[in-house]
Amino acid sequence: MLSRSIWWAILLFVTLWTCAAKAQTQPLPVRIGAIPVLGAAPLFVAEREGWLGAGGLKPAVTLFDSGPNAVQAAASGTLDVYVAGITPVAIGRTRSVDLRVVAATAVGENVLVAGAKLAGPLTDGTAPAPAAAFRRFREENGRPAKIATQPLGSIPYTNLSYWLREVHKVDPADVQIVTLGIDAAQQAILAGAVEAATVREPGLSIIRERNPQIRLVAGGNDLFPGQPGTVVAVRGAFLEQNPEAVRTLVSAIVRAVDLLKREPERALPAVEAALGKGIVSAATLRNALTSPATQYVADPRSIVAATGAMLSFQTTLGISEKTPPTDGLFDPRFFEAAQAEASAK
Repeated sequence: MLSRSIWWAILLFVTLWTCAAKAQTQPLPVRIGAIPVLGAAPLFVAEREGWLGAGGLKPAVTLFDSGPNAVQAAASGTLDVYVAGITPVAIGRTRSVDLRVVAATAVGENVLVAGAKLAGPLTDGTAPAPAAAFRRFREENGRPAKIATQPLGSIPYTNLSYWLREVHKVDPADVQIVTLGIDAAQQAILAGAVEAATVREPGLSIIRERNPQIRLVAGGNDLFPGQPGTVVAVRGAFLEQNPEAVRTLVSAIVRAVDLLKREPERALPAVEAALGKGIVSAATLRNALTSPATQYVADPRSIVAATGAMLSFQTTLGISEKTPPTDGLFDPRFFEAAQAEASAK
C-alpha cells in the first residue's frame, strides 16, 4: 500500500499537470490599442479572419483618437500591443515606455485637404505658391487660416509642420494649427470650423463624398517624403514573456497586409465592422481601400530611414530635446520569421 506522503505527491503532480495542460489550451488575453484609421486595418482583418484566435490569442481592442494617447495607455500598463503612429513610440521610449516595433502596417497615410476658400489657391497651377495663398487668406479675412491636425508629437502634426515650414516656407503668422482627435478633425473640416485638415482614410473618402468642394491639396509623400505611418509595437515585458504570441501576431499581420493588397473585397467586412459601425457605408470604405492614401506594408525595416528623418525634424519642432534613437526601436525578428515561413510554403 502506498504511503500517505506518496499519495499526496501523486495528487500534487496530477494537479500541476492538469493546470499546465489547461494553461496551454487557454487563449492568451492580449490588450490592443489602435487608432480608427485604415492604416490599422491589418489588425482588424487578422482578428476577423480568425488568425489571432487560431494562434491562441484572445484580443481585446480599444480605439484611441491619437497615437500619443495610446502611448500613455501603454505607459500605464493597460495595453500590451499598440497599433498607431511610429513617432509617439520612439518618443515614449525616451520616457521609459518600453515599446518595440515588430511590424509596419501602412505608409503615406496622412494627406491634407482644404475647403473652398483655400482649395483653389492651393491646387490651381496658375495660383500663387502656398505661402502666398496663406498670406492672402490672412489679409482678406483678417485672421490666419485654421488647419486641424492631431496633437503635438503625432505623425499628422509632424507631417503638416514639415509641409508648412520646410517645403513651402509658410509664415507661421498666416496659419493657426488646431490640435484635435482624428474624428474631431474630420468633423471640423466638414463643418467649416477650419479651412484645412490632415486626414487619413476612411476620413478622406467620407469628406470628399459629403462635400465635394473639400479637395485633396497634398498627398502623403508631398507632406513628408517616405512618410512612415502606422506600426505594430509590443510592450517589452509582454514580448519577453510571450515571444510565441508575438510571432503569431506578426504572422497574422503579414497575412492581413497581403490580403488587403490582393483581395480588398474580402477584407471589406472586417474594415466595415471596425470602422463603419453602421455609419460609414460599404461603398465608401471600398473606395477608401483603393485610395492613394492607403499603402500597406508589413516590413518594419522599410521605414527605419524615414522614421529617423521624421524624428530628427520633430526635434527641430521642440517635441523632444534630442532626437530619439532608432536603435532598439525596431525588432524585425518576428517579421523575418513570418517572411521565411511564408516563403517556405
